[in-house]
Amino acid sequence: MKNVKCLKCIKCGKEYEALPDATTCECGGILDVIYDYDYIRENFTPDDISSSNNYTMWRYRPFLPVEEDTVQPPLRVGWSPLYEEPRMAEKLGIRKFWIKDDGLNPTASLKDRASSMGVAKAIEAGYDTIACSSTGNAASSLAGNAAAAGLKTYIFVPERAPIGKVAQLLIFGANVVSVKGNYEETFELSKAAIDEYGWYNRNAAINCYLMEGKKTVALEIAEQLGWEVPDYVALSVGDGCTIGGVWKGFKDLYNAGFTNKLPKIISVQSVNTCPINRAARTGEPWEPMEENTLADSISVGVPRNPDKAINAILESGGIPVEVTDDEILEAMRVTGRECGVFGEPAGVTGMAGLTKLCREGKIPADASVVAIVTGNGLKDTANGIKAAGEPVKLEPDIDKFRAYYESLNK
Repeated sequence: MKNVKCLKCIKCGKEYEALPDATTCECGGILDVIYDYDYIRENFTPDDISSSNNYTMWRYRPFLPVEEDTVQPPLRVGWSPLYEEPRMAEKLGIRKFWIKDDGLNPTASLKDRASSMGVAKAIEAGYDTIACSSTGNAASSLAGNAAAAGLKTYIFVPERAPIGKVAQLLIFGANVVSVKGNYEETFELSKAAIDEYGWYNRNAAINCYLMEGKKTVALEIAEQLGWEVPDYVALSVGDGCTIGGVWKGFKDLYNAGFTNKLPKIISVQSVNTCPINRAARTGEPWEPMEENTLADSISVGVPRNPDKAINAILESGGIPVEVTDDEILEAMRVTGRECGVFGEPAGVTGMAGLTKLCREGKIPADASVVAIVTGNGLKDTANGIKAAGEPVKLEPDIDKFRAYYESLNK
């Protein structure tokens, strides 16, 4: 890989060859992919990417850690829409606002970006089976992307995972283990099984390449804005891999000279489960918390990628903010009714945090902001109904409907 120098431990700094099945450093630290920005700058330009007809995340191969002959996985992952929302910008009291709807990926979440990369690296390394633990979205994305590529999967989910996500796993033919425990216990079981049976490891805390897939959402945002960068990017945070990837994507573009500024990252967590935000705010080491939010995809009390996440907040000069479950449900309603985008609870948590910050006057009026919706609302219809309310129920009688209609228009 001419564009990649090495893998480097973010804890001790030790460097490793960028092998496709690399895991963690011998000190236990997570590795980071180090790129040769001079090589990228000398051989590629923004126009080279913008002229590509490959409307997937793989249009960004100059910034991805794959061999030149690596075959792109089959599913069409990436190039999700970025909607400008002037009415919502006015309501928020800011100059410009966009929603990046990553719930329109093949298995309906941003996690498809990581799984597409994981599948590509598993094939490079010669594996036929890939496994992970997940609160739901990483699992379903892996199952779908692996099925399309002809790989077998073993997937471990906590028993609280929404039935819609479990249904996806089963439809995609995954070997699904519903663990009678929390996410931490689920992760440990998956790690033990992967170590014992020698499967390719898709867990974000172990596999540094997954973040490289996730960062493509940032590359898309920049390209879709004409290689301009917004002042702020808001997103939900659980394990820490997504926020770390978003920040790295923007830094890669900046370091290669494709953009001329960096955004501030708004990290949004639940008030009940916010170990990353708490550490970023206090400067103290992160501590475990209970998993207690309806936003299951970010209900992570023991984050597996906290260092890169905390660094993204601090290095970008960003803002950590926590929201309640009621604020998340309100964001589901607002995002649907004002923007026509249906996000699952964790998918709109970034929007909930942005709304709160704007209401408190913490985002400048002249700011431009992108909120990333990380997952589709059809993954959790129970909370969709909880947010929106039940439909009216009437007899098939026009008089009854007339009475109902007139009551709405008094």
